[in-house]
This record gives sequence, C-alpha cells and structure tokens, in this order.
Amino acid sequence: MKTIIHVVGARPNFIKAAPLIAEIEKSWNVENLIIHTGQHYDHNMSQQFFDELNIPKPDYNLNAGGGGHAKQTADIMIGCEKIFQEKRPEFIIVYGDVNSCVAAAIVAKKLHIDVIHIESGLRSYDRKMPEEINRVITDSISDILFVTCQDGIDNLIKEGIDLNVHLVGNTMIDSLVNFEDKFNTSSILNVLNIIKGEYILSTLHRPSNVDDQHSLQSLMNTMEQLAKDNVVVFPIHPRTKNNLKKYNIFEKYDSIENLKIIEPQGYIDFMCLQKNAKLIITDSGGIQEESSYFQTPCLTVRDNTERPVTISHGTNKLIGANYENIIPQLKMIENKISNINLWDGMSSKRIVKILKEYYND
Repeated sequence: MKTIIHVVGARPNFIKAAPLIAEIEKSWNVENLIIHTGQHYDHNMSQQFFDELNIPKPDYNLNAGGGGHAKQTADIMIGCEKIFQEKRPEFIIVYGDVNSCVAAAIVAKKLHIDVIHIESGLRSYDRKMPEEINRVITDSISDILFVTCQDGIDNLIKEGIDLNVHLVGNTMIDSLVNFEDKFNTSSILNVLNIIKGEYILSTLHRPSNVDDQHSLQSLMNTMEQLAKDNVVVFPIHPRTKNNLKKYNIFEKYDSIENLKIIEPQGYIDFMCLQKNAKLIITDSGGIQEESSYFQTPCLTVRDNTERPVTISHGTNKLIGANYENIIPQLKMIENKISNINLWDGMSSKRIVKILKEYYND
C-alpha cells in the first residue's frame, strides 16, 4: 500500500487540505498520514479548525511554532526528515506558501521523495515577502504542481516550469462549498450583537502592516475613524495583539465602542462573518479568495497581491498600504459579481484523479 503524507501547519493549510484529505480517504486505498508542524499553535487558529473541518487527528505533531523564520523552518525540516526516513512515502503533499510548505518540500526532495504542491504558481513579485520566497522555492522543486487559476499557469511558464502542471481550481473553495450550510447555523452575529450586512469585518496581520509602531498606530487610527459611522468587527491575530500591547496602545483601541476587537474565530464563525459583512478590509491572501466566493466586497491593504484573479474576476480591490486610502474607498465600493473558472467545489476530485493516473492506481 502506498503511503501519502500531508504536511500542514497554518490556518490556510487546514482549509485547503481538509477536502483533499477527505477525498483521498474516500476514493483511494492508501495510507493517508498527516503531519502538523505546529506553525499555528493557538487553539482558535489550529485545533478548532481540525474539529470543525472534520480533519483526522494528526499522526505526527512537530510543535515547531514560535521563533523566527530560520528556527521555525529548521525545526520543521528536522522533524519531517525523521518521519520521511521512517515512512518512505510515495509522495508528500504541501499546501500554499508558509514555512511548513517549503521546509517539508526541501527535505523530501533531498530524500528523493516526490513533492506535490497545492496552490502552485501564485506570485506577488515582491521578494520582500517571505511567502513569495517560499512559493518560488517550492514550485521550483515540486514534481506535480496544482494551480488555482490561469495566472498561476502563466507565472510558472515564465519561470520555465511547464511539466506536470495542472489547472484544477481551488481546494479552499471546496471547503466553502462543503461547509456552507453550517455557516448559516453560526450564532456569531447574535453573540456580537451585529446585523447582517451592517458591519465591516477587518483582519490585519502582515509584518509590513503591524510590526512597525507608526504603521500599526496609523492603521488602528483608521479603524477608530471607521468605527465612528460603522460597526467594525476586528478578529485580532496574535501577532497584531502582541504588538499593540508591546506599544502600550491595546487598551486605547479595545475601549472604542463600535470597534469590536475579538479573539481569532473558528472556521464556521469566521466564514459566517465574511459571508454577512457589508465590506471586508484585510491583508490576508486567503480572505481575498473567500470574500470573492461570498460576493462580499473586499479592500486589500497591500501594494501587491499574488491573487490578481480576485481583482479581475472577483470582488477584491487592491488599495495599497496607505491607510488614509481606506475611508475614501468606502464611497466607491462596487457590488461586483465573482466568476472564477473552476472554483466550483470539485478541485479535490480533479486532483485525486490526476494523482491516481500518475501513480498508476
């Protein structure tokens, strides 16, 4: 029996992996193992997602959360190497662009184990972003590359990668399709005492936005201005919260009446918040995709995006990292209709079909 190992470590990985793990369990007679690297180790950003997405308990936990990029990547590589040598999988599956992805991919290739990359080909062309380095390296050493949109195919061709590249759609959308009925059962709107279509949802966590004191304070001042005329729901990332406390300004913003700073939410509650918001303000990659599926207008507070399809065919708008741009943009929100090819909830089935053919099963 073939052995497959999925390597996951962060919230976006869990969402992308859940439908593929389930499809392999259902339709392929293989040993289907999961390594959780521990990159996201907060309960609300990890265990709750496993529970709500019906992901089996990980077979291995590396507990590699915390520390800088070098330590985290090294810890994941050391942990993965031991497991890969012991289990000798036919291939590993890595997801997205986090440190867990690139670390596992490098180890596997040096052990002559095939690497399958889910969400290949995304490019922001901003090498200052650690995720961009992870994407480029992982794609360059992957054996089969599964791509979410035509932009990804085009990016890979520019880099000379055109062998075993497949346009299959987006497994993150598979999860939305699979669990959408549950979003309507969430009580989060009642818990927060907010009304469907009458609040702004904001999530901001990228180092470029929240690590520098001046940038973070400017951003939160904009949230304060927004809260004068709107209810703003702000699920706070641990990184953002820690920095607000480090600069002794958390209490100031936490006390603002219409600015609801809340803990990170589980999958079902957070998708409910996205689905029912009148607007989303974010610097997240995955939320650009999820908001497009929900047809919720989204302003992305970044100078670039690796997901331009969410702008050309989705509901996303890139507004740059100038926080003063946010409030004027509120008057120009368009109710765009999202129409992205193959984002139909069937990506996992396409992937498994291709893998079974490739590995003669």
